[in-house]
Amino acid sequence: MTGPRGAAEGGEVRSTVMELERVDAIIDEGPGDVRNRSIEEIRSLRAEAQTLEAGLSFVRRIVQGRLDIVGAELARRKSGGPPTDVADLVASLPDILSDRVRAPGLGRLPQILAPADMSGLMREVDEIAHVDTLTALGGQSDLELDQLATDLGDYEKSVSAKRRSLHDVIDAVQAELTRRYKTGEASVESLLQ
Repeated sequence: MTGPRGAAEGGEVRSTVMELERVDAIIDEGPGDVRNRSIEEIRSLRAEAQTLEAGLSFVRRIVQGRLDIVGAELARRKSGGPPTDVADLVASLPDILSDRVRAPGLGRLPQILAPADMSGLMREVDEIAHVDTLTALGGQSDLELDQLATDLGDYEKSVSAKRRSLHDVIDAVQAELTRRYKTGEASVESLLQ
């Protein structure tokens, strides 16, 4: 573990708070009365929500990978396999991580290739299961590994819930944009302006 939450420098802590505050603000506000918003406001909200969702998606994949590594160590212990060292862990990563080729739930094609900066959330992931912790799983007790898996699982659920909520906002905004194009309230030419 890298230390207690919030132990980072002041700017780093503020970055985490800003990321989470913005995600939570969009979720809490929802799309609002989109029929009374300008098309520019709607597009801006959609773009920001998509960027934040892509960042959360990245964080979620990192958490899932770390959870898979911890799960593989727990499974190795249950099967009575030989202890692993860092070289064994690295050699087995393709097999461990290939188990989750497709995540559960509805898949979405990424709309944003450059996600929001989620470095603050990544620091939180490192506080739960730092890379150094993952390379030293053999020295952890079964109880410590179980707790690590629980903490990672809880964090993944939290991030996934926020992503689903952002999807709801994106879907509502997209539906309004589609409605405007269908009814002629907005034109494709306006995209080029």
